[in-house]
Amino acid sequence: FSRYWPLFVLFFYILSPIPYCIARRLVDDTDAASNACKELAIFLTTGIVVSAFGLPIVFARAELIYWGACALVLTGNTVIFATILGFFLVFGSNDDFSWQQW
Repeated sequence: FSRYWPLFVLFFYILSPIPYCIARRLVDDTDAASNACKELAIFLTTGIVVSAFGLPIVFARAELIYWGACALVLTGNTVIFATILGFFLVFGSNDDFSWQQW
């Protein structure tokens, strides 16, 4: 709606997979029941995702953007983060069909 504040959410799209990718590179032991590094990465990723959903709401409450634009950004967030989650679920295992081959 002729305001570009919602584009700041793009930074969250870029940042969200980084902690988990770093943790997967650092930790190779997948048999452990509890892995502090991987749990920290999931915690940081969760914080980034929650921030991506919260930022448009804060912008709408501060009247920097309209509520309709906020709804569009929240819908886009749902689609993008579901796509990122699906990518990691499909290509995240160390099977024959893995993104690490590429």
